[in-house]
Amino acid sequence: MRKVLTILMLMTSLSLMANDPLLSDSLAVSEQPPKENWFKRTLRKFTEIDTSYVEPQHYNWAFMLQGTYNYDIYRLSTSGENEQKVTFAPAPTFKFGPYFGWRWIFLGYTIDLKSLSFSSTKQEFDFSFYAAQVGIDLFYRRTGSDYMIRNVDFGKEVNTAMLEDVSFDGLSVGITGFNAYYIFNHKRFSYPAAFNQSTMQKISCGSWMAGLGYMRNKLAFDYDKMQDLMSERLSDDVKLDSGLMFNSVKYYNVNASVGYAYNWVFARNCLFCSSLSMALAYKKTRGETIDEDKKGFNLKNFNVDGIGRFGIVWNNNKWYAGASAIVRLYNYHTSRFSANNIFGSLNIYAGFNFGPRKGYK
Repeated sequence: MRKVLTILMLMTSLSLMANDPLLSDSLAVSEQPPKENWFKRTLRKFTEIDTSYVEPQHYNWAFMLQGTYNYDIYRLSTSGENEQKVTFAPAPTFKFGPYFGWRWIFLGYTIDLKSLSFSSTKQEFDFSFYAAQVGIDLFYRRTGSDYMIRNVDFGKEVNTAMLEDVSFDGLSVGITGFNAYYIFNHKRFSYPAAFNQSTMQKISCGSWMAGLGYMRNKLAFDYDKMQDLMSERLSDDVKLDSGLMFNSVKYYNVNASVGYAYNWVFARNCLFCSSLSMALAYKKTRGETIDEDKKGFNLKNFNVDGIGRFGIVWNNNKWYAGASAIVRLYNYHTSRFSANNIFGSLNIYAGFNFGPRKGYK
Protein backbone atom coordinates (compact mmCIF):
# COMPACT_ATOMS: atom_id res chain seq x y z
CA MET A 1 0.00 0.00 0.00
CA ARG A 2 2.84 2.33 0.84
CA LYS A 3 4.40 1.73 -2.61
CA VAL A 4 1.12 2.58 -4.35
CA LEU A 5 0.82 5.85 -2.38
CA THR A 6 4.40 6.74 -3.28
CA ILE A 7 3.75 6.16 -7.01
CA LEU A 8 0.54 8.25 -6.88
CA MET A 9 2.43 11.13 -5.19
CA LEU A 10 5.15 11.06 -7.86
CA MET A 11 2.60 11.08 -10.66
CA THR A 12 0.77 14.00 -9.05
CA SER A 13 4.02 15.97 -8.71
CA LEU A 14 4.95 15.39 -12.38
CA SER A 15 1.47 16.47 -13.44
CA LEU A 16 1.77 19.72 -11.47
CA MET A 17 5.22 20.37 -12.96
CA ALA A 18 3.93 19.85 -16.49
CA ASN A 19 1.10 22.31 -15.93
CA ASP A 20 3.34 24.94 -14.37
CA PRO A 21 4.01 27.52 -17.19
CA LEU A 22 7.40 28.52 -15.81
CA LEU A 23 8.61 24.97 -15.56
CA SER A 24 7.16 23.96 -18.92
CA ASP A 25 8.89 26.92 -20.63
CA SER A 26 12.21 26.02 -19.09
CA LEU A 27 11.83 22.43 -20.22
CA ALA A 28 10.93 23.54 -23.76
CA VAL A 29 13.97 25.78 -23.94
CA SER A 30 16.26 23.03 -22.76
CA GLU A 31 14.89 20.71 -25.46
CA GLN A 32 15.55 23.19 -28.33
CA PRO A 33 18.65 22.54 -30.45
CA PRO A 34 21.58 24.89 -29.86
CA LYS A 35 21.53 28.05 -31.96
CA GLU A 36 24.05 28.55 -34.77
CA ASN A 37 26.76 31.12 -34.17
CA TRP A 38 26.80 34.36 -36.18
CA PHE A 39 29.39 33.06 -38.64
CA LYS A 40 27.34 30.01 -39.62
CA ARG A 41 24.16 32.11 -39.88
CA THR A 42 25.94 34.61 -42.16
CA LEU A 43 27.48 31.81 -44.25
CA ARG A 44 24.10 30.11 -44.65
CA LYS A 45 22.49 33.40 -45.72
CA PHE A 46 25.11 34.04 -48.40
CA THR A 47 24.70 30.53 -49.82
CA GLU A 48 20.91 30.30 -49.68
CA ILE A 49 19.51 29.07 -53.04
CA ASP A 50 16.31 27.75 -54.60
CA THR A 51 17.19 24.13 -55.38
CA SER A 52 14.53 23.91 -58.09
CA TYR A 53 16.68 26.38 -60.09
CA VAL A 54 20.20 25.74 -58.75
CA GLU A 55 21.86 22.46 -57.80
CA PRO A 56 24.25 22.91 -54.85
CA GLN A 57 27.82 21.68 -54.89
CA HIS A 58 28.17 18.02 -53.87
CA TYR A 59 31.89 18.16 -53.08
CA ASN A 60 34.26 20.08 -50.81
CA TRP A 61 37.40 20.08 -52.98
CA ALA A 62 38.31 20.67 -56.60
CA PHE A 63 41.34 20.43 -58.87
CA MET A 64 41.73 21.90 -62.33
CA LEU A 65 44.23 22.90 -64.98
CA GLN A 66 43.80 26.39 -66.42
CA GLY A 67 45.29 28.38 -69.26
CA THR A 68 45.01 32.17 -69.06
CA TYR A 69 45.37 34.71 -71.85
CA ASN A 70 45.78 38.31 -70.62
CA TYR A 71 45.23 41.28 -72.88
CA ASP A 72 45.75 45.01 -72.48
CA ILE A 73 45.09 47.82 -74.97
CA TYR A 74 45.90 51.46 -74.28
CA ARG A 75 45.00 54.40 -76.51
CA LEU A 76 46.33 57.91 -75.90
CA SER A 77 44.91 60.84 -77.84
CA THR A 78 44.72 64.60 -77.96
CA SER A 79 42.00 66.91 -79.22
CA GLY A 80 42.12 70.17 -81.14
CA GLU A 81 43.53 71.20 -84.51
CA ASN A 82 46.46 68.76 -84.33
CA GLU A 83 44.55 65.71 -83.10
CA GLN A 84 46.79 62.68 -82.58
CA LYS A 85 45.96 59.10 -81.56
CA VAL A 86 48.37 56.31 -80.62
CA THR A 87 47.28 52.79 -79.62
CA PHE A 88 49.62 50.51 -77.65
CA ALA A 89 49.28 46.81 -76.81
CA PRO A 90 51.85 44.33 -75.47
CA ALA A 91 52.72 41.06 -77.17
CA PRO A 92 50.15 38.35 -76.34
CA THR A 93 50.97 36.18 -73.31
CA PHE A 94 49.57 32.79 -72.36
CA LYS A 95 49.97 31.26 -68.92
CA PHE A 96 49.23 27.74 -67.75
CA GLY A 97 49.11 26.02 -64.37
CA PRO A 98 47.24 23.99 -61.73
CA TYR A 99 44.56 25.22 -59.32
CA PHE A 100 43.14 23.75 -56.10
CA GLY A 101 39.77 24.84 -54.73
CA TRP A 102 37.72 24.61 -51.54
CA ARG A 103 34.03 25.47 -51.83
CA TRP A 104 34.10 29.03 -53.32
CA ILE A 105 37.85 29.72 -53.29
CA PHE A 106 40.38 28.71 -55.96
CA LEU A 107 44.12 29.23 -55.53
CA GLY A 108 46.78 28.34 -58.07
CA TYR A 109 49.86 29.36 -59.95
CA THR A 110 50.42 29.87 -63.66
CA ILE A 111 53.65 30.39 -65.59
CA ASP A 112 54.23 32.27 -68.83
CA LEU A 113 54.95 29.65 -71.47
CA LYS A 114 56.74 32.16 -73.71
CA SER A 115 59.20 33.29 -71.08
CA LEU A 116 60.19 31.19 -68.07
CA SER A 117 62.50 33.93 -66.81
CA PHE A 118 61.83 35.18 -63.27
CA SER A 119 63.44 38.55 -64.10
CA SER A 120 60.35 39.79 -65.95
CA THR A 121 58.98 43.09 -64.68
CA LYS A 122 55.41 41.99 -65.35
CA GLN A 123 53.27 41.34 -62.29
CA GLU A 124 49.66 40.21 -62.55
CA PHE A 125 47.22 39.13 -59.87
CA ASP A 126 43.49 38.55 -60.35
CA PHE A 127 41.23 37.15 -57.65
CA SER A 128 37.47 36.65 -57.88
CA PHE A 129 35.07 35.59 -55.14
CA TYR A 130 31.57 34.48 -56.16
CA ALA A 131 28.91 33.64 -53.57
CA ALA A 132 25.15 33.39 -54.11
CA GLN A 133 24.50 37.01 -53.05
CA VAL A 134 27.75 38.89 -53.67
CA GLY A 135 30.80 38.88 -55.91
CA ILE A 136 34.19 40.56 -55.61
CA ASP A 137 36.92 41.06 -58.24
CA LEU A 138 40.42 42.12 -57.14
CA PHE A 139 43.08 43.00 -59.70
CA TYR A 140 46.71 44.12 -59.55
CA ARG A 141 48.80 44.61 -62.70
CA ARG A 142 52.23 45.97 -63.51
CA THR A 143 52.63 45.66 -67.26
CA GLY A 144 56.36 46.07 -67.74
CA SER A 145 57.70 47.86 -70.83
CA ASP A 146 57.04 45.45 -73.67
CA TYR A 147 54.34 47.40 -75.50
CA MET A 148 54.09 47.65 -79.25
CA ILE A 149 52.61 50.51 -81.27
CA ARG A 150 49.53 48.98 -82.88
CA ASN A 151 47.90 51.96 -84.55
CA VAL A 152 48.79 55.63 -85.16
CA ASP A 153 46.61 58.45 -86.49
CA PHE A 154 48.27 61.84 -87.03
CA GLY A 155 45.81 63.04 -89.64
CA LYS A 156 45.21 62.18 -93.29
CA GLU A 157 48.31 64.04 -94.46
CA VAL A 158 50.74 61.86 -92.48
CA ASN A 159 51.41 58.24 -93.50
CA THR A 160 52.14 56.45 -90.21
CA ALA A 161 52.43 52.86 -91.53
CA MET A 162 56.15 52.77 -90.62
CA LEU A 163 55.26 53.17 -86.92
CA GLU A 164 52.75 50.33 -86.66
CA ASP A 165 53.74 47.03 -84.98
CA VAL A 166 56.98 48.57 -83.76
CA SER A 167 58.26 47.73 -80.25
CA PHE A 168 58.16 50.63 -77.80
CA ASP A 169 59.62 50.35 -74.29
CA GLY A 170 58.72 53.90 -73.24
CA LEU A 171 55.29 53.02 -71.79
CA SER A 172 54.47 51.24 -68.54
CA VAL A 173 51.16 50.94 -66.73
CA GLY A 174 50.21 50.02 -63.16
CA ILE A 175 46.60 49.15 -62.28
CA THR A 176 45.19 48.30 -58.85
CA GLY A 177 41.54 48.05 -57.90
CA PHE A 178 38.43 46.08 -57.01
CA ASN A 179 34.77 45.71 -57.95
CA ALA A 180 32.12 44.45 -55.52
CA TYR A 181 28.51 43.81 -56.49
CA TYR A 182 25.23 42.48 -55.08
CA ILE A 183 23.05 39.98 -56.98
CA PHE A 184 19.35 40.60 -56.36
CA ASN A 185 17.85 37.33 -57.66
CA HIS A 186 20.51 35.29 -55.90
CA LYS A 187 18.29 32.37 -54.90
CA ARG A 188 17.48 31.43 -58.51
CA PHE A 189 20.40 32.89 -60.45
CA SER A 190 23.89 31.51 -59.80
CA TYR A 191 27.05 33.39 -60.74
CA PRO A 192 29.22 30.60 -59.25
CA ALA A 193 27.68 28.14 -61.74
CA ALA A 194 29.30 30.07 -64.59
CA PHE A 195 32.58 31.26 -63.05
CA ASN A 196 33.80 28.84 -60.39
CA GLN A 197 31.72 25.68 -60.97
CA SER A 198 30.63 25.42 -57.33
CA THR A 199 26.94 25.08 -58.27
CA MET A 200 24.90 24.04 -61.32
CA GLN A 201 22.19 26.17 -62.95
CA LYS A 202 19.27 23.84 -63.78
CA ILE A 203 16.78 26.34 -65.26
CA SER A 204 17.67 29.46 -67.28
CA CYS A 205 17.41 32.59 -65.16
CA GLY A 206 18.74 36.16 -64.88
CA SER A 207 19.30 38.84 -62.27
CA TRP A 208 19.93 42.57 -61.86
CA MET A 209 23.12 43.60 -60.07
CA ALA A 210 24.43 46.73 -58.37
CA GLY A 211 27.93 47.41 -57.16
CA LEU A 212 30.75 49.70 -56.10
CA GLY A 213 34.36 49.84 -57.25
CA TYR A 214 37.69 51.60 -57.01
CA MET A 215 40.70 51.72 -59.34
CA ARG A 216 44.08 53.42 -59.26
CA ASN A 217 46.01 53.68 -62.50
CA LYS A 218 49.53 55.02 -63.03
CA LEU A 219 50.76 55.66 -66.55
CA ALA A 220 54.42 56.44 -67.31
CA PHE A 221 55.20 57.66 -70.82
CA ASP A 222 58.62 58.59 -72.24
CA TYR A 223 57.61 61.10 -74.87
CA ASP A 224 61.24 61.78 -75.86
CA LYS A 225 61.55 58.15 -77.05
CA MET A 226 58.30 58.51 -78.95
CA GLN A 227 59.51 61.68 -80.66
CA ASP A 228 62.85 60.05 -81.56
CA LEU A 229 61.01 57.10 -83.08
CA MET A 230 58.77 59.43 -85.08
CA SER A 231 61.78 61.34 -86.40
CA GLU A 232 63.57 58.11 -87.33
CA ARG A 233 60.69 56.38 -89.13
CA LEU A 234 58.60 59.31 -90.39
CA SER A 235 60.19 62.75 -90.63
CA ASP A 236 61.75 65.39 -88.46
CA ASP A 237 58.84 67.61 -89.44
CA VAL A 238 56.30 65.38 -87.65
CA LYS A 239 56.08 66.55 -84.05
CA LEU A 240 54.33 64.99 -81.10
CA ASP A 241 51.43 67.10 -79.83
CA SER A 242 52.13 68.87 -76.54
CA GLY A 243 49.09 67.14 -75.01
CA LEU A 244 51.03 63.86 -75.16
CA MET A 245 54.21 65.29 -73.70
CA PHE A 246 54.01 64.08 -70.11
CA ASN A 247 56.13 61.87 -67.91
CA SER A 248 53.46 60.31 -65.74
CA VAL A 249 49.74 60.50 -65.04
CA LYS A 250 47.79 59.08 -62.11
CA TYR A 251 44.08 58.24 -62.28
CA TYR A 252 41.80 57.67 -59.33
CA ASN A 253 38.43 56.13 -60.03
CA VAL A 254 35.46 55.59 -57.68
CA ASN A 255 32.38 54.15 -59.37
CA ALA A 256 28.85 52.89 -58.82
CA SER A 257 27.56 50.32 -61.29
CA VAL A 258 24.33 48.64 -62.34
CA GLY A 259 23.98 45.70 -64.69
CA TYR A 260 22.20 42.53 -65.67
CA ALA A 261 23.37 38.92 -65.98
CA TYR A 262 21.68 35.91 -67.53
CA ASN A 263 22.41 32.18 -67.30
CA TRP A 264 21.18 30.25 -70.34
CA VAL A 265 20.93 26.49 -69.86
CA PHE A 266 21.01 25.51 -73.53
CA ALA A 267 21.52 21.73 -73.03
CA ARG A 268 21.85 19.20 -70.23
CA ASN A 269 24.74 20.22 -67.93
CA CYS A 270 25.63 23.07 -70.35
CA LEU A 271 25.50 26.77 -69.46
CA PHE A 272 26.26 30.09 -71.14
CA CYS A 273 26.43 33.26 -69.03
CA SER A 274 26.49 36.85 -70.26
CA SER A 275 26.83 39.78 -67.87
CA LEU A 276 27.14 43.51 -68.63
CA SER A 277 27.50 46.38 -66.17
CA MET A 278 27.74 50.12 -66.75
CA ALA A 279 29.49 52.21 -64.14
CA LEU A 280 29.19 55.93 -63.44
CA ALA A 281 32.67 56.84 -62.25
CA TYR A 282 34.03 59.89 -60.51
CA LYS A 283 37.64 60.34 -61.59
CA LYS A 284 40.51 62.50 -60.57
CA THR A 285 43.59 62.76 -62.77
CA ARG A 286 46.94 64.39 -62.10
CA GLY A 287 49.80 64.71 -64.57
CA GLU A 288 52.31 66.98 -66.20
CA THR A 289 52.43 68.28 -69.77
CA ILE A 290 54.65 70.91 -71.36
CA ASP A 291 51.87 73.14 -72.71
CA GLU A 292 52.86 76.77 -73.01
CA ASP A 293 50.77 77.78 -69.96
CA LYS A 294 52.82 75.35 -67.81
CA LYS A 295 49.68 74.49 -65.83
CA GLY A 296 49.49 70.83 -66.75
CA PHE A 297 46.02 69.36 -66.24
CA ASN A 298 43.70 68.31 -63.43
CA LEU A 299 40.46 66.40 -63.84
CA LYS A 300 37.43 66.16 -61.59
CA ASN A 301 34.51 64.77 -63.53
CA PHE A 302 32.28 61.81 -64.26
CA ASN A 303 32.70 59.22 -67.01
CA VAL A 304 30.95 56.01 -68.00
CA ASP A 305 32.92 52.73 -67.83
CA GLY A 306 31.92 49.18 -68.64
CA ILE A 307 32.53 45.65 -67.31
CA GLY A 308 31.60 42.48 -69.18
CA ARG A 309 31.73 38.89 -67.92
CA PHE A 310 31.10 35.88 -70.15
CA GLY A 311 31.31 32.17 -69.49
CA ILE A 312 30.49 28.82 -71.07
CA VAL A 313 30.76 25.61 -69.07
CA TRP A 314 29.88 21.92 -69.10
CA ASN A 315 29.47 20.53 -65.59
CA ASN A 316 27.99 17.23 -64.38
CA ASN A 317 28.90 18.01 -60.74
CA LYS A 318 31.88 15.66 -60.81
CA TRP A 319 33.73 16.74 -63.96
CA TYR A 320 33.72 20.15 -65.64
CA ALA A 321 35.31 22.10 -68.49
CA GLY A 322 34.77 25.51 -70.01
CA ALA A 323 35.98 29.04 -70.65
CA SER A 324 35.34 32.44 -69.07
CA ALA A 325 36.34 36.02 -69.81
CA ILE A 326 36.29 39.34 -67.96
CA VAL A 327 36.63 42.58 -69.96
CA ARG A 328 37.02 46.01 -68.34
CA LEU A 329 36.78 49.33 -70.18
CA TYR A 330 37.94 52.57 -68.54
CA ASN A 331 37.87 56.07 -70.06
CA TYR A 332 39.62 59.29 -69.02
CA HIS A 333 39.62 62.66 -70.69
CA THR A 334 40.44 66.31 -70.26
CA SER A 335 40.12 69.23 -72.64
CA ARG A 336 43.55 68.33 -74.15
CA PHE A 337 44.21 64.70 -73.34
CA SER A 338 42.34 61.40 -73.11
CA ALA A 339 43.17 57.77 -72.42
CA ASN A 340 41.13 54.63 -73.09
CA ASN A 341 42.13 51.36 -71.50
CA ILE A 342 40.72 47.89 -72.21
CA PHE A 343 42.12 45.00 -70.19
CA GLY A 344 40.99 41.61 -69.00
CA SER A 345 41.62 37.90 -69.16
CA LEU A 346 40.37 34.79 -70.93
CA ASN A 347 40.51 31.49 -69.01
CA ILE A 348 40.22 27.98 -70.45
CA TYR A 349 39.99 25.19 -67.88
CA ALA A 350 39.12 21.56 -67.11
CA GLY A 351 38.95 19.75 -63.78
CA PHE A 352 37.06 17.58 -61.33
CA ASN A 353 35.55 17.72 -57.84
CA PHE A 354 36.28 15.31 -54.99
CA GLY A 355 35.65 14.83 -51.27
CA PRO A 356 31.82 14.51 -51.04
CA ARG A 357 30.07 16.90 -48.70
CA LYS A 358 27.90 15.60 -45.88
CA GLY A 359 24.61 14.36 -47.29
CA TYR A 360 25.99 13.60 -50.77
CA LYS A 361 27.61 10.45 -52.08
